Amino acid sequence: MSGEVVNIAGYRFTDMPDRDDLRQPFRDICDELDLKGTILLAHEGINFFLAGSKTAIESFVTFLEADKRFSDIPLKISYSDYQPFRRMNVRLKKEIISLGLDHIKPAEMTGDEIDPMEFKQMLDAGKEVIVLDTRNEYECRIGTFENALELNIRSFRDFPKAIEELDENLKDKPVVMFCTGGIRCEKASVVMMDAGFSNVKQLKGGILGYFEQVGGDYWNGDCFVFDRRVAVNPQLEETDVVQCYACREPLLLEEQNSGEYVIAQSCPYCSGKNNSPN
Repeated sequence: MSGEVVNIAGYRFTDMPDRDDLRQPFRDICDELDLKGTILLAHEGINFFLAGSKTAIESFVTFLEADKRFSDIPLKISYSDYQPFRRMNVRLKKEIISLGLDHIKPAEMTGDEIDPMEFKQMLDAGKEVIVLDTRNEYECRIGTFENALELNIRSFRDFPKAIEELDENLKDKPVVMFCTGGIRCEKASVVMMDAGFSNVKQLKGGILGYFEQVGGDYWNGDCFVFDRRVAVNPQLEETDVVQCYACREPLLLEEQNSGEYVIAQSCPYCSGKNNSPN
């Protein structure tokens, strides 16, 4: 496995009335271990993306699991040759993934999961299934599953309205929804069940979990990730996708070769617009 820096991501929806009290201990352990990344703490749970040495990551997981609410959180693990995060942030949030619907509580109810291998077997067998991409438009553009239904949303908060606009005839069809690591689907599955969809499953571990277990079968392109790597391939290796410095749109290689792409200034998505980061 190439790369000396270990990258982990994980989350759990769990009741955290002591959210505020947890912030400083997490800050302290991450400073002590020289970890960088982001930890989000909300009353509904925890979500984290961290990178550091193998020893430091192992020590963090030991610290994390001392709280039984966080024991055995499934981790997405990848490797890089450099630190993909610039700083360490521990943030108090209203939600660990923002949807804006207070009644959606995945710790109490969420949709059933489907294992990546079982999902692949469905696709191998040609079974009827709607493969629903719950991610934002710019993520879908970098890569998605073959024949996936895309919602063309700019923010996860737009997901409920997009579901309302789907064809009523889809509500009794089998649906497998997916996102990067699974967290959005925990909430999205409840939204869909509330909207009357009767057969909704969420891909366990999301795209990254699928890559780990299956590889790239039925996947086209790369997977956008929210760190300096920008995107990874099915082998969980960094790819040549970059982000525009001005507007933060991810850019495929052909877009980087466009005459409208000027490094640190503009890209085909913002050329001619006033999108200065300042």
